[in-house]
Amino acid sequence: MTMPPPPQAHQAPPPPQQAQGGPTGLYSSPIPVRTPGLGDAIASEWTKIRSVRSTMWTLGVMIVLLTGIGLLTALVVDMSDAPLDDTPVLSLGFFGVLLGSICVITLGVLTISSEYGTGMIRTTLTACPSRARMLIAKSVVFFLLTFTITTVTTGIVGVLQTAILDGATPDTEYWVRSTVGIGLYLATLGLLSLALGALIRHSAGAITIMIALVLLPLVLAMFMFSRSLADVQQALFEYSIPNQLGAMYDMSVTASGPAGWEPLWIILGLAAVAMTGALVSLDRRDV
Repeated sequence: MTMPPPPQAHQAPPPPQQAQGGPTGLYSSPIPVRTPGLGDAIASEWTKIRSVRSTMWTLGVMIVLLTGIGLLTALVVDMSDAPLDDTPVLSLGFFGVLLGSICVITLGVLTISSEYGTGMIRTTLTACPSRARMLIAKSVVFFLLTFTITTVTTGIVGVLQTAILDGATPDTEYWVRSTVGIGLYLATLGLLSLALGALIRHSAGAITIMIALVLLPLVLAMFMFSRSLADVQQALFEYSIPNQLGAMYDMSVTASGPAGWEPLWIILGLAAVAMTGALVSLDRRDV
């Protein structure tokens, strides 16, 4: 009778190989490790802003307002046979832009305040400990997205309005100001909203304050009947955001005040001040 072979002794696993340039037993990953920078933060913020439903809804409604109201206004003017005289055709896009600005304000606030509401800001700052880099990345992504969509949409609406109506032919400078200029203005207005959202950290509160900032000066000026408040009324009319948007289209309600590209410099200054305050607040306040 053949006897079964004796069981073999358990062999110990081979010792780990020594990592090149390191002590015995430590693992050295072949994947290169590098310090993340602003580009990585921008890529992360782009992934977030394009994957949430609020972006699609707000920008989608803005496109509908810019296109629908712009073309509807042109059709109404064309059907009424009202003479345009020297009024540029592109100025009819003002009404859609004014309503579309509410969508930009809403998205600007939600870009950062929604993370405070859900607690996602803790995860964001864990992945990106530099708060200044996080805010700059959000601002860059939001500004470029809003500017691109607004500029393209206003350009398309301008071409269609020109094809529908037979008005004064706008020159190149007016075309640029009514498309690129309006895109820059709305995107900067959105940055102001984003900075306010970082300061308030509450979506409803920041949106309410921004809408009041847009509409309240003009409404207050309309009800100032006292002669002693004439100068204040004039200033509120001239520097209200609706009048500044109208000035970009050469449709200012006052003979004086900002004109041409001046409204853009004003909103850029306001956004710079608000963004500086947001950066200081992020560094000094806890999440």
